[in-house]
Amino acid sequence: MGLLAAGIGAGIVAVGAGIGIGMIGKGATESIARQPDAANEIRGAMILTAAFIEGVALFGAIICIILALG
Repeated sequence: MGLLAAGIGAGIVAVGAGIGIGMIGKGATESIARQPDAANEIRGAMILTAAFIEGVALFGAIICIILALG
């Protein structure tokens, strides 16, 4: 039962991270289309935010793995 819960949790983490990064990309693309002069600043903020989301997703996946093994 614990393995099933950990697998479902890891899947939810992956889907949540994918949706979050997709929304960041969508917003950044729209912002760059509106203000091309600010493209470098927008791109930097997008990459930083995506890295934070991936970090949180990695922690969530590790917690699921630890729960599955423990």
